[in-house]
Amino acid sequence: MSLQLASPDVRAQARTVSGPVRLGRRTKLLVRHLRRGDVAVIDHLDIDRVSAEELIAAGAVAVLNCKASSSGSYPNLGPQLLVDAGVLLVDLPDDSLWQTLSDGERVELCGGEVWRARESERSEGALLARGIVLDRARVRAETEARRREIGEALERFAHNTIEHMREERELLAGRIDLPRFATDFRDRSALVVVRGVGHQRDLRALRPFIRDMRPVLVAVDGGAEALLQAGLCPDMIVGDMDSAGEAALLAAYGGGAELVVHSYPDGRAPGRARLDELGVPYKLVPAPGTSQDVAMLLAAEKGARLIVAVGSQFNLVEFLDRDREGMSSTFLTRLRIGEILVDAKGVSRLYHPRPGLTPLLVVIAAGLIAMIAVVSMTPALRDVVDLLWLKLQLLFSG
Repeated sequence: MSLQLASPDVRAQARTVSGPVRLGRRTKLLVRHLRRGDVAVIDHLDIDRVSAEELIAAGAVAVLNCKASSSGSYPNLGPQLLVDAGVLLVDLPDDSLWQTLSDGERVELCGGEVWRARESERSEGALLARGIVLDRARVRAETEARRREIGEALERFAHNTIEHMREERELLAGRIDLPRFATDFRDRSALVVVRGVGHQRDLRALRPFIRDMRPVLVAVDGGAEALLQAGLCPDMIVGDMDSAGEAALLAAYGGGAELVVHSYPDGRAPGRARLDELGVPYKLVPAPGTSQDVAMLLAAEKGARLIVAVGSQFNLVEFLDRDREGMSSTFLTRLRIGEILVDAKGVSRLYHPRPGLTPLLVVIAAGLIAMIAVVSMTPALRDVVDLLWLKLQLLFSG
């Protein structure tokens, strides 16, 4: 079926954006390759907050989504963050752009229309697809409507939680077969870093805590890159190894990190083939739930006295904003660990760092310099100092 072309007047009034396209079925992998000014073509049902923040940070000028950016099942926060940041967000009816466009090819967006970039001013270009622009007013109205209907989402979340309680009794009871690890958790604090909401901000706030307490640094998949970017090397990486880049895995392993592949009860271990290919040793932990759950339970079972979660889901909206079935498992894991688990935001507010040695030395040096300056400018004080120096010489020489 041929597409109807918009009139020149309509096209002139619509917002126009252009740039090279980057296509990616998995948003968390696509953002690594995005450059400022790119048009991201994604296949993401219900864009969550973390994915939206990463698309914004990568500098995408527009996002073309081949799925519904907000399906209406719950008030996901991603679309509102994108439009508030000035990113043009368009929902497309299908994924035909994957057949008609290549990575790096330039497109022009005129409202919800996607055009192949014109080769010259006189050429018209080709209309490739037409979608729906999600503007600020529309997104906010739909988000508010979903907030009023949140009862159904909560009911589904509760149902999934009960199902996980039935299916994952071993996980919640602590009956997980854990191998022997080189990393020592006994009576130490553990920092579990997840690629999640505000994880960079949390890491910055926890700098004094990390410096003073020297916690075990446990990265969950993409959390390894977050730690390395903060100048920290993880002690352990847990997960499917799909969100951590090859360079990050090798750098962490070279720095002494222990690699733990999450293996599912049906025998699947997605990270095994990748680490075999890289030629680095690893250990398998078969367990239900998410990799985040495994990391937290591993730290608890190995004797950590405190587990600080960085970037993890913290409130009900954040639980609903992620993979909701998987988040039921994480919710139960938090209940299982209990009082030794705290969120990074709470630690940064409660923990008051001890002053380091450097500021103390600076204060002492400044005081000495000031005292020397005062003595040198006051003749009477110079005489007193000379007399004290003479007495000290007589005392030590005698």
